[in-house]
Amino acid sequence: MFSLTMWVMLQTVSDHTPKYQDRLATPGLMIRPKTENLDVIVNVSDTESWDQHVQKLNKFLEPYNDSIQAQKNDVCRPGRYYEQPDNGVLNYPKRACQFNRTQLGDCSGIGDPTHYGYSTGQPCVFIKMNRVINFYAGANQSMNVTCAGKKPHHHRNKGKLIPEDGRDEDAENLGHFVMFPANGNIDLMYFPYYGKKFHVNYTQPLVAVKFLNVTPNVEVNVECRINAANIATDDERDKFAGRVAFKLRINKT
Repeated sequence: MFSLTMWVMLQTVSDHTPKYQDRLATPGLMIRPKTENLDVIVNVSDTESWDQHVQKLNKFLEPYNDSIQAQKNDVCRPGRYYEQPDNGVLNYPKRACQFNRTQLGDCSGIGDPTHYGYSTGQPCVFIKMNRVINFYAGANQSMNVTCAGKKPHHHRNKGKLIPEDGRDEDAENLGHFVMFPANGNIDLMYFPYYGKKFHVNYTQPLVAVKFLNVTPNVEVNVECRINAANIATDDERDKFAGRVAFKLRINKT
């Protein structure tokens, strides 16, 4: 009987439609370069300390090369979802929208003697949102990523809120930064995502943040979050829900 039940269930499971999948309620954010403990440490005068980041970014961004995108993906109309329903007929594979490396501006690494800014102490950090199948990010409204010095945690001392660890200085130490695409925008056309088997050439949109004048030799707490109508970023039980926090340190002698 068990074998029969399993056989019936397997007949209903498509290779392309994940009927029994773990659904994320809220997509998380992650950073690149991928590092241990989400620490981005750059010793400007020590090439080896940042070259590992550069090599990881070169590999990570290679699929975003304009030539590869032009070959594999579509030029889509911005500002609306790229829906590809089956309508009773298997519509496979799904087409994907181009996200070109040149959209990353000064963080594209193309013809860049500063190696994404790591050799000059003005590093680029890339933000990406985890994939969630059939999720209409933004609820048909524009969305973007913003970053800031991480808000300080406080404790009470005689009724007054006192910042812990001096983290109220993070915003000042973080200095100025620029974002690519402009304003950290993520376009609706990259959604919905239909799953790995359906969306073979799917290219995740990225937001690059170039930090221009971080206070050197100081650890700075940074938090980036997605501003979208249907993505909550204040769930204290899930520190990655719609956001990511990391440490940034630029060492100069």
